[in-house]
Amino acid sequence: MNKFKKTLWFTLGIICLGIAYIGVITPGIPWSTPAVAAAFCFAKSSKRWHDYMMNHRVFGPFLRDWSEHRVFPRRGKIMMFITMDISLIILWITTQNVWLVLGVAAVMAITCAWAFRLPNTRAEAEQRAQGKKTSWF
Repeated sequence: MNKFKKTLWFTLGIICLGIAYIGVITPGIPWSTPAVAAAFCFAKSSKRWHDYMMNHRVFGPFLRDWSEHRVFPRRGKIMMFITMDISLIILWITTQNVWLVLGVAAVMAITCAWAFRLPNTRAEAEQRAQGKKTSWF
C-alpha cells in the first residue's frame, strides 16, 4: 500500500478513535462503531496502533470478541435500542415530519434486527458454530 493511502487510513483511524473516546465519556453517543472503524483503519495503516486498540482496557475486549466471533454484547444492544428510541422522540419533537421519522425508524428497525441476531457472548457464538440454536432470531 502506498504512503498516501496509509496516511489516509491512519488519519481516519485517529478521527474514529477520538469519536470512540468521546462516546465512552458522553452518555448517548455510541463508542462501539467508531472503535471498530478505528481498528479497521489501523489494521490497514499501522500494526502498532491496531495492537493498541486490540489490547486497550476499554475497547480491547469488545473488539476481540467482535473480530473473532462477531459477538455484540446484550447490554450494547439494549443501549443502542434506547438511544435510537430517544433519538426518534427528539427527531419527532424537533421536526414533526411524519415521513422523516418513519424513514429513520425503518432504518433503525433494520439495524436493530441485524444487531439482535448476533450472539451476546463467546459461549453463545461457539454454540451457534456447532449448529445449536441459541435464540429465536
